[in-house]
Amino acid sequence: MNQYPVIKMIIEHNLTRKEYNEMMEMIQSLNDAYELQKEEGLLDFTSLLIQFAGMLNEKLDPNKTIEALKLDGCYPMLMSEFSKILEEYDRQHRRR
Repeated sequence: MNQYPVIKMIIEHNLTRKEYNEMMEMIQSLNDAYELQKEEGLLDFTSLLIQFAGMLNEKLDPNKTIEALKLDGCYPMLMSEFSKILEEYDRQHRRR
């Protein structure tokens, strides 16, 4: 199961097929917005991360979901961007 972190996460958190499909549609929509914003020259994608966290099924942790999707190779550019934002946030708040 460790080879398939997204499937493992779905099973561990008892996501239904409907919940899984909703999550993947939401992520696809965010990925489309990310690509469009990137094309337009935007550099800050924090709003997409906030949207992701806010729309994510309450059974899932946003950080762990991002990590699972990243490890599974799903939406690599978007998940990498989300990871960078979270790492920067952690770095800034650790200094305080």
